[in-house]
Amino acid sequence: MAEEVLTERRDRILVITLNRPEAKNSVNGPLADALNEAIKELDEDANLTAGVLTGAGGGFSSGMDLKWFATQGPPAGFGQFLQNGSKKPLIAAIEGFALAGGLEIALTCDLLVAAEDVKFGIPEAKRGLFAAGGALMRLPRVIPHGVAMELALTGEPITAQRALELGLIARIAAPGEALGAALDLAMVIAKNAPLSVSVSKKLIIDSYGRTEEEFWAHQAPESGKIFSSKDAQEGARAFAEKREPEWTGS
Repeated sequence: MAEEVLTERRDRILVITLNRPEAKNSVNGPLADALNEAIKELDEDANLTAGVLTGAGGGFSSGMDLKWFATQGPPAGFGQFLQNGSKKPLIAAIEGFALAGGLEIALTCDLLVAAEDVKFGIPEAKRGLFAAGGALMRLPRVIPHGVAMELALTGEPITAQRALELGLIARIAAPGEALGAALDLAMVIAKNAPLSVSVSKKLIIDSYGRTEEEFWAHQAPESGKIFSSKDAQEGARAFAEKREPEWTGS
């Protein structure tokens, strides 16, 4: 894998680090391709349950590399990540900054953990642009409509504490401790049945835009698979025997 992205396995967790600190971990072509490879590793390896996405050098990411954009256009693989994310749970561990494309990268993750000095915002309107990497769709799903509209139209940021109160981030940490807090959260997730975790994420995302009737019909096939799985049987046995379950992902 390219040096622009580093990966490290911690039991059933894959830590993915954006590794261009000299460029505020901005996304160029090589980094986008390497990030997609890391996400593929997370999704396809049965020994992994969750991932943590973070940045090197005390910062998360400033989004797209504008120097790359000026000479070569948008990194092709960047859109792939922003649109598709990962199949398995992915937690953003945010230090330093989460503005513009950096916030949109974080919003592509399922849970956000941030240091208390981080600010969140989409200032593109101040530069004659708009947040085209998913923020205008994802922000109104997790914070009140009026707040999302204010962020988009004013370009002004909010603090990590305000983001926590609004439900934008799941946990807040002292500066320098976001990765540790994200790993703690990932470890709780990784103790659960891999199939259950994956399908729970999928169904929450798939619920957007569906009526209740449509959702129940959509959920039915997943219920059949999960409730008849070996892990479901193991979970029930482990509960009855008062022991920790041993998941196989099947």
